[in-house]
Amino acid sequence: MSLLVVYDETGNFLWLEKDHQAISQKLRDMGVLFERWSIKPVKGQEDILSAYQDDIQRINETFHFISVDVASITPDHPKKEELRNMFLKEHTHSDFEVRFFIEGRGTFYLHLQDKVYAVVCEEGDLISVPAGTPHWFDMGKNPHFTAIRFFTIPEGWVANFTGSNISEVIPDHDSIVSSWLTS
Repeated sequence: MSLLVVYDETGNFLWLEKDHQAISQKLRDMGVLFERWSIKPVKGQEDILSAYQDDIQRINETFHFISVDVASITPDHPKKEELRNMFLKEHTHSDFEVRFFIEGRGTFYLHLQDKVYAVVCEEGDLISVPAGTPHWFDMGKNPHFTAIRFFTIPEGWVANFTGSNISEVIPDHDSIVSSWLTS
C-alpha cells in the first residue's frame, strides 16, 4: 500500500493518507507526479526496459528524458548501508527525478514549505520530484526494491546537499512502514 505521511519540521505527525487517488491529487497540487502503472512479471534490466517500453517512451516524450536505467537493491547487497546513506541526507537536483517501482518499496521525503511529505512508494508507483525540491530517499535497513530511473542530464544522479539535518528528525522508512503498514 502506498502512503502519504505528513510531518512538521520537528518530526511531529500531522496527518496520513492511504488512498492512492487522494495521494496523487495532493501531490499533483504540489507539482509532483504520482501514478500507478500495471506491474509486469519480468526480471533483469533489459527485460524490464523492454516490457515497459511504451510507458518509458510516453514519459521520455513528455519530459524529454535522455536516459533510463534499472536500479535494484536487495537485503543481501554488500553495499546496502553505503547506498542507503548516500540518499539519506536532504538534497536537491538541478533536474527533476522520476522513479517507477517495479518491486519492493522505498520512501521519498519531500520538504515543502514547513512540512515534510513522506511518500511510501511500492510496486506500481511512479513518482517525480521537481527540480530544486529539497528531499531525500530512504530504502530501509534491509532494502528491497527494483526501480526504473529516468534522467534528463547525462551525468545521471547528481545531488546538491542542503546541509540540513532534517532527515535525522523525521521518522525513517522502517519506522513509517512498521507504524502504518501491515504486511
